[in-house]
Amino acid sequence: MIPATLDGHLLVSGALFALGLLGVLLRRNTLVVFMCLELMLVASTVALVAFSRYNGILDGNVFVFFILTVAAAEVAVGLAIIVALFRRRQTVQVDELNSLRN
Repeated sequence: MIPATLDGHLLVSGALFALGLLGVLLRRNTLVVFMCLELMLVASTVALVAFSRYNGILDGNVFVFFILTVAAAEVAVGLAIIVALFRRRQTVQVDELNSLRN
């Protein structure tokens, strides 16, 4: 078995972040954009845990715990906003949600 190194963790984290960024820039559905933003958040937490493990301290793991707690609240609020937009406009396409007015 090949041991996991810091380079491997950072490579996975960078790939996840790049995939999330690509999804945010290219997709038009607000739900998919929201999921890609969450993927970028998970990529940053993977990097934090990798640095924490590499340095032998638990500070990064504690930060990840708080980040995931806040992310859970963010998901609830974000999905509520998306549902409210869908009820008001009958669409979740970003192109059609270009104005905050009726």
